[in-house]
Amino acid sequence: MYSTRIEELGGGPIEFGTSGLLYRSNKLMYDRATNTLWRQFIGEPVVGPLANSGIKLEVFPVTVTTWAAWSEMHPDTTVLSQHTGVYPAGTYLPETNPRAIYYDYFARRDTMFPVWLRDDALPTKESVLGVLVRGVPKAYALRDLAANSVVNDTIAGAPVVVISSPFTGSARAYLREGVEFVRVPQLTDIGDTVADVEGRRWRITEEALVRTNDPTITLSRLPTHMAFWFGWYASYPNTLVFSG
Repeated sequence: MYSTRIEELGGGPIEFGTSGLLYRSNKLMYDRATNTLWRQFIGEPVVGPLANSGIKLEVFPVTVTTWAAWSEMHPDTTVLSQHTGVYPAGTYLPETNPRAIYYDYFARRDTMFPVWLRDDALPTKESVLGVLVRGVPKAYALRDLAANSVVNDTIAGAPVVVISSPFTGSARAYLREGVEFVRVPQLTDIGDTVADVEGRRWRITEEALVRTNDPTITLSRLPTHMAFWFGWYASYPNTLVFSG
């Protein structure tokens, strides 16, 4: 997810569309202001008037979770309607449903179109949380995160912690500023607390980890990608991989 406010284009929100084109089996967007093609995976313009301009879209953190968990913590959430007038609402089925449009694709091990840049460190369509810190990428398989819940790590010299829930499938990364967190068997989701080795509790929020006894002390959340392994690797072939 990206911000569509581009200072070089006046700072106003720019509208994007899907071009129908793919690069390494990942779609290319285009902006309707200049008709430049953008790599969806890295948020950079690659073909057209803005190519090689140095512009890069600001990345927002994303979370894959359950509607029940999300709506409980964010009851004021607005929801994209399934009644678009383009596709029937019944078209939007869970990907685990055999009648879903992309069920066959998700069930297959391989990609629909060839991707020449590959690595067998993880299965092709393994779901990963991708983190980029100081220009260094790292991938965490969601199944490994679900088995750990709290992972203390260091990327490019920066201490980070990845917190996940086996119940909702959510995963979030934060800068931990040297704080060491205690591993726990399982977490529910946003609103829970985690403990550090000093016994202090930290509340999990979308923006940061917040010390419960002093809310002015926070640890910032990092932007992340949820992706298939092949997509992450094709864009970041120098990526590190969490070993579990």
